[in-house]
Amino acid sequence: MPASSIRDPAYLRARAMETLFERLEQLCEGAIAIDRGGRVVYVNEKYLAALGLNHAGEAIGRSIEEVIPNSLMRKVAETGEPILLDIMELGGEQLVVTRMPIEDENGTVIGAIGFVLYDHLESLKPLLARVAQLESDLRLARRQLSNPRAARFTLADFVGTTPGIARAKELASRAARQSVTVLLTGETGTGKEMLAQAIHNASSRAEKPFVSVNVAAIPDTLIESEFFGTAPGAYTGADRRGREGKFRIADGGTLFLDEIGEMPLQLQAKLLRVLQEREIEPLGSDKITRVNVRVIAATNVDLRKRVSDGAFRADLYYRLNVLAVDLPKLRDCLADLPDICARLLDDISASGDYVKAKITPSALAALARYDWPGNVRELRNVLERALILSDSGRLTGEDVARILPVCGEVRLAPPERPAGLVVPYAEAEAEFEKHTLEQALAASNGQITEAARMLQISRATFYKKLAKFGLAAGSAPV
Repeated sequence: MPASSIRDPAYLRARAMETLFERLEQLCEGAIAIDRGGRVVYVNEKYLAALGLNHAGEAIGRSIEEVIPNSLMRKVAETGEPILLDIMELGGEQLVVTRMPIEDENGTVIGAIGFVLYDHLESLKPLLARVAQLESDLRLARRQLSNPRAARFTLADFVGTTPGIARAKELASRAARQSVTVLLTGETGTGKEMLAQAIHNASSRAEKPFVSVNVAAIPDTLIESEFFGTAPGAYTGADRRGREGKFRIADGGTLFLDEIGEMPLQLQAKLLRVLQEREIEPLGSDKITRVNVRVIAATNVDLRKRVSDGAFRADLYYRLNVLAVDLPKLRDCLADLPDICARLLDDISASGDYVKAKITPSALAALARYDWPGNVRELRNVLERALILSDSGRLTGEDVARILPVCGEVRLAPPERPAGLVVPYAEAEAEFEKHTLEQALAASNGQITEAARMLQISRATFYKKLAKFGLAAGSAPV
């Protein structure tokens, strides 16, 4: 054949189509073709067994639906629109197929051809799993954009593989599959709200609201109306339209009660009734409202001790403690420090201008030597401060050392004095008290409730002492 005809575009296109067909027929698990009227004009040998045929002649001339029930080949031949990837049921098996129109030299559709790409879905499981994950992520993103009360975190955000973290994630996954009440325990800063959001997002309630309440932050005089709402004109100064409480807002979803140990005794009885009866009675109303809410409670205190001290109802404790998940301390999960830091840096970078944020082995070594009384919350604070002070965004051991306390333990002792120096008792006592307040703030990462609990005094007393020494609520030695 002359070289000119070999280079002819029409010839090359024809050969390309022939080659494509030959290769597809060799690689696929079956091929079948029909004419414009939907009659079978071709079926290859590979496809005969799947179709229950002994030879191709049994199919030629027959309607495609007689050979393959519910086939979409006729639709492709009639519309000229291909179906590039589809899953077809045949003889109890699922086949991955592609269907394309056949055109003549004038571009007129004269039939259709279909190929079975896979006759087993096992090889496609990784791809299908990835598609399912992408669809799940898309649904979550849409939900977060449209719902101001949507939970943000998933189980993937709770990184780590050490035994404590692995156990917490395994229990959280179990909790997500049920609608049981969950009690999250652990020190402050261990990620209790993050895990609560992850449980919500992995559950069947994910499309419904996630409402978070810090029980310790609500004044005692308002706590009942905050939870159960108020009827119109329930008391002087009340909204004439009434007010929905947190249980009503969270209906169908999840209510997260942080610092549950701080709940007043008089409200504990009402919470117990809601958990048992699934109904609320707004303040100033005599009407009962049914609610469908899953409660996740969290505490950093020993609730059993509070029960024995008479500060927490035993029946409510048992009702909350259906499934307990203990979150480990950061100092017990130092093997996960690289993964946790990487996750925190990603989060910090997304909220600021730290695109090239990196952490070096020397910085990780310095972080591992610290005791982390404030756990992951304190770690995030340290990393963000280090990035602010860094010129390169690449955190080194020196960057971290400038921020961390000199030693790994938080000391509640006053600074040492030169030998032989004696001060009046009242001055020494005041200095010790001020230093103790500062160190409690440092240990709690500025959380007043937690700092007051460490010192075993009330929040009101703690605030008075801060004012006495001229300390700000967020002040803590660096």
